Amino acid sequence: MNALFCERLKELRKEKKLGQVALAEKIGVGKSVISAWELGKCEPSLSNLIAIAKFFDVSTDYLAGLED
Repeated sequence: MNALFCERLKELRKEKKLGQVALAEKIGVGKSVISAWELGKCEPSLSNLIAIAKFFDVSTDYLAGLED
């Protein structure tokens, strides 16, 4: 992943007017995990990346910065 993932995750979350806690609950992770992803401290597992993509109805390639 790269900084683009961090930005896109935060942007998508804010577009849905969700806090980090609400998003964490929706995809089944802790709030601190969402924070770490948005700060670029760690990367999601493949299963979490897929869960994020499904929740926001975007591709994993979009999240990873491989497409616009």
